[in-house]
Amino acid sequence: MKIILTQEVSGLGAAGDVVEVKDGYARNYLVPRGFAIRWTKGGEKDVAQIRRARKIHEIATIEQANEVKAKLEAVKVRLAVRSGDAGRLFGSVTPADIASAIKTAGGPEVDKRRVELGSPIKTLGSHQVSVRLHPEVDAKLGVEVVAG
Repeated sequence: MKIILTQEVSGLGAAGDVVEVKDGYARNYLVPRGFAIRWTKGGEKDVAQIRRARKIHEIATIEQANEVKAKLEAVKVRLAVRSGDAGRLFGSVTPADIASAIKTAGGPEVDKRRVELGSPIKTLGSHQVSVRLHPEVDAKLGVEVVAG
């Protein structure tokens, strides 16, 4: 099935790309979650609009990505969350929480879709988070989750 990606999907493509995937993957995962729309001849107009929006928000060159990476890795991110007695969180830390904590700590503005968590953060302590700035540049960021 041909689809148009509306967001970046790891291993598949970036927003505005037209890709061919298996029918079930598109129908059961990508389209319901808003990661893609079905490809139509009229949808080609949407592709141009999605690509224009992507150009505004994306980091264009590797040099820019490396500059943002240096700024990100210099920032100390502390995130205060509610937790129980044993250090387990009520819920989990989301990429949106991390993106707002980076901005609060004085770091550059990061899109929440660029923050990649290896596994959900559900405990207090230090955690390693990856931020995909460019297809070739990832920033490793230490996040300190504290009781708040």
